[in-house]
Amino acid sequence: MSIKSDRWIREQALNHGMIEPFSEKQVAAGVISYGLSSYGYDLRVSDEFKIFTNVNSAIIDPKAFDERSFVSVQASSVIIPPNSFALAKSVEYFRIPRDVLTICVGKSTYARCGIIVNVTPFEPEWEGYVTLEISNTTPLPAKIYAQEGLCQILFFHSDEPCQISYADRKGKYQKQQGIVLPRL
Repeated sequence: MSIKSDRWIREQALNHGMIEPFSEKQVAAGVISYGLSSYGYDLRVSDEFKIFTNVNSAIIDPKAFDERSFVSVQASSVIIPPNSFALAKSVEYFRIPRDVLTICVGKSTYARCGIIVNVTPFEPEWEGYVTLEISNTTPLPAKIYAQEGLCQILFFHSDEPCQISYADRKGKYQKQQGIVLPRL
């Protein structure tokens, strides 16, 4: 398995629709950077957020998730309360090839502010908008900017295609369109 370079990512995005919309260069002037980097792609967070709230004293249960645990917000920026988290949607839509696995890591600009981004790997043949988990680990409110970079996707190419892909298994998060809450 090898990590893929900007040349490979560009070819897959432009010729095979792996990332749409696709920014062929790193955009950084006045924004938290996004777009193609040397060995990855910095995705943008859209203006759709679900911010965790405990006003209903709900219990977080992945087998019976209560949607009242979140407040939906559409805005150019959002404030995540101290020691809390939000879900968001990527601007980009991804179509992962059968012989590729991705790992997502946070961007240093947010990490240095105590903001942690967690995204599970994009499995072979997964496609959709990414549901992003954003945690504010600080005792202070934290601001997240829509339409700007949030995390970097690294692409790992296997020597051979997998036997059973995410699409073959009919994965429960396949072709997700918005912020998707936990499913059983």
